[in-house]
Amino acid sequence: MSIGPGEGAAIRRRAAAGPAVAIDADAAPCWLCRRPLGRRVEWHHPVPKSRGGRERVAVHPICHRTLHATFANAVLARSGADRDGLAADPAIARFLDWIADKPSDFHAVTHRRKPR
Repeated sequence: MSIGPGEGAAIRRRAAAGPAVAIDADAAPCWLCRRPLGRRVEWHHPVPKSRGGRERVAVHPICHRTLHATFANAVLARSGADRDGLAADPAIARFLDWIADKPSDFHAVTHRRKPR
């Protein structure tokens, strides 16, 4: 999701079955990497919707793609709500070290790994 110039820092997304969600992009960090959110924000279900998850968290697109490239939905269903547990995984820890000094709107190709 993108916001245009002059739309302010509030990012709104309409959930299919819920009210609009507003996030102050200047204050809210990405759930995975803890960097400030940029102009593009995606919503991740820590526990996949297909496994009964309802909670959504704001993440950078690159962080979202990395999570799903690294973990299968079955793994996320078991431990997806544990952000610190996911961050301890060697592949995610390497990603977090690499992304730490990148700008909020940084994007690069996410290489698909065989999800675990």
